[in-house]
Amino acid sequence: MANQPTVLTREGYERFEAELDHLRTVRRAEVAARLQRVFEEGGELTENAEYEDAKNEQAFVEGRIQELELLLSNAAIINGEQTDDAVHLGSQVTVQEEGYEPETFHIVGAAEAVLDKEHISNVSPLGKALLGQRAGDVVVVQTPDGPLTFKIIAIG
Repeated sequence: MANQPTVLTREGYERFEAELDHLRTVRRAEVAARLQRVFEEGGELTENAEYEDAKNEQAFVEGRIQELELLLSNAAIINGEQTDDAVHLGSQVTVQEEGYEPETFHIVGAAEAVLDKEHISNVSPLGKALLGQRAGDVVVVQTPDGPLTFKIIAIG
């Protein structure tokens, strides 16, 4: 079975690409220098907490590099431009829950949604409810604490 593409905005793709570049060019070298320093200090490496910590950091950096390489190699970049008035992947949507200030979200794929609070996933309950809706529509999202109602104020 083929891998499903990872849906990303152009902005998200570029952020992941920049993170990958930073890990490859800066963090890898920093961790390697740290390991070299600890190694040169000598002593029993198997009982050296600094050495173990540096090895764990190296494993984390290398794992994140592999994760980003796979994510970017399977990326499908979405176009945020609207072809009609409905909410799509890539849309900026301003919603208002009764009694609260309006909030604006960028509808993105799941991989990109973890970056910050302004991005919500198209597979999240609110993201799913918003897709295909238009300005002025009201959506109800089921939560563990009960339903939440949002009015779509604007789509950009």
